Amino acid sequence: MDALVLSFAVIFVAELGDKSQLMAMTFATRYKLWTVLAGISAATAVVHLASVAIGVLVGVRLPTTLINALAGLAFIAFGVWTLRGDTLTEAEKEKAARMNRSAFLAVAVAFFLAELGDKTMLATVTLATNNGWFGTWIGSTVGMVAADALAIAVGAMLGRHLPEKAIKIGASVLFFAFGLWLLGEALIG
Repeated sequence: MDALVLSFAVIFVAELGDKSQLMAMTFATRYKLWTVLAGISAATAVVHLASVAIGVLVGVRLPTTLINALAGLAFIAFGVWTLRGDTLTEAEKEKAARMNRSAFLAVAVAFFLAELGDKTMLATVTLATNNGWFGTWIGSTVGMVAADALAIAVGAMLGRHLPEKAIKIGASVLFFAFGLWLLGEALIG
């Protein structure tokens, strides 16, 4: 249960202001809300299951102190990455607009490819190194889908983006806090 709650919180925060939210809003203007959410959910479940598998394999082979130090540094890097920002390129916008065949498949494939190597995938790998795999998988998947659903809902209701600067700063502060906490655990041993 701890892994689920922690993973949900970390990935929800990581997803705020991410290009995936921009993709979700873009797809939601073209396809039905439930189709977009189903595609996001399917892609996220697959990517995060692979991330958890990688994290578990890495975690089994590394000592806990080293894992905490690496995880702490990774979360600090995620904080910097979040402050730097993520944007949806023109090519990604055009790709989302061109997809006409199966809306579900279009959304799922686009999200799967967009999430490979993304900070949420790397955060999930990091979380899975020393937390339960199942809770990490479910928590990270639900956290990402919830953040993207929030972006779609807010975008639809307000007709504009959330204040990007405030989201970046808030998410970065949380990443820095998680990173420092994990580095502190590594130093204490």
